[in-house]
Amino acid sequence: MSSPSDRFECRWHGSSSLLAAYLACQLLAMLGLCVLPLAGWLQVAGILMCLVHAGWMIPRRILLSHPQAISGLRRAPDGWHLFSPAKGWQAVQLRPDSLALPGLIVLRYRRKGSYWTQGLCVAADALEPVQHRRLRVRLKFSRRRWAAAG
Repeated sequence: MSSPSDRFECRWHGSSSLLAAYLACQLLAMLGLCVLPLAGWLQVAGILMCLVHAGWMIPRRILLSHPQAISGLRRAPDGWHLFSPAKGWQAVQLRPDSLALPGLIVLRYRRKGSYWTQGLCVAADALEPVQHRRLRVRLKFSRRRWAAAG
């Protein structure tokens, strides 16, 4: 029997299915604001906040076109690391509320030295099917997956 490797790396790209779901939710939110009996200025402010949120989230979390966008995960002997073009590989601690489903992976993590947790979604169309399955298996069965980065 061979021993499992402690090294793993995968990189993903923007997701069209995640973009479609996000835009559908944004459309429903804006439609809801329009049908609610609110003052006109509140409706306009709500729609503007939706548009600002979309302008912030789409390049950073969905299409991954911003330099700060996280587009890779690596497991090394010293722990888990996330990759962004602006900051390179950064040590993180994966959180137990991370979720690995066949169609979607939700990574919850905390950066080294930070108190706050963050999250990101990796849809099935953002990775090759084999890589997506390997990442799900690694997240479900990896030893010391919740250990802090060294």
